[in-house]
Amino acid sequence: MLAIANALSHDVYYRMIDPKADTKKRLIVSRILLIGVALVAAYVASLKPSTILSMVAWAFSIAASGLFPALVMGIWWKRTSNVGAVAGMVVGFGICLYYLITTAFMGAPLWFGIKNISCGIFGIPAAFLVTYVVSLMTQAPSKEMQDFIDSIRVPKGDVRLADAKSDIDH
Repeated sequence: MLAIANALSHDVYYRMIDPKADTKKRLIVSRILLIGVALVAAYVASLKPSTILSMVAWAFSIAASGLFPALVMGIWWKRTSNVGAVAGMVVGFGICLYYLITTAFMGAPLWFGIKNISCGIFGIPAAFLVTYVVSLMTQAPSKEMQDFIDSIRVPKGDVRLADAKSDIDH
């Protein structure tokens, strides 16, 4: 819960809503969000919507739909913009959550016979597509950002293959 609240506080509030917020204000927002996340978690747990296995699978599907496409495209496609990534995250998360809620709790028919435990199968491709299209429609990342992304892709360090092998042998 703390990780979710801090991510929302930093990535949504501080980076998108109020980038000039001081530390005190950011801390207050983070604490309020933590209380909100805890209340939502307690409410969902009190409903006992399904088995723990199903809820864990739902959580992974929702997380994959919202985060995986932005992460992959952000690292491997230089043209990915922050607006495109956020749009893809929102759409992927939204489609996955919509399918999950309507089929699990509202009696809607399954799409193509796919059970709601696999709801990410619909959110992930949608998020990839939206990230791609919106990134093309918005300004490309700066040269500095593209250089930074390049540096992430290329491993750095002083360990050579021969050194790594000799460490394993001993």
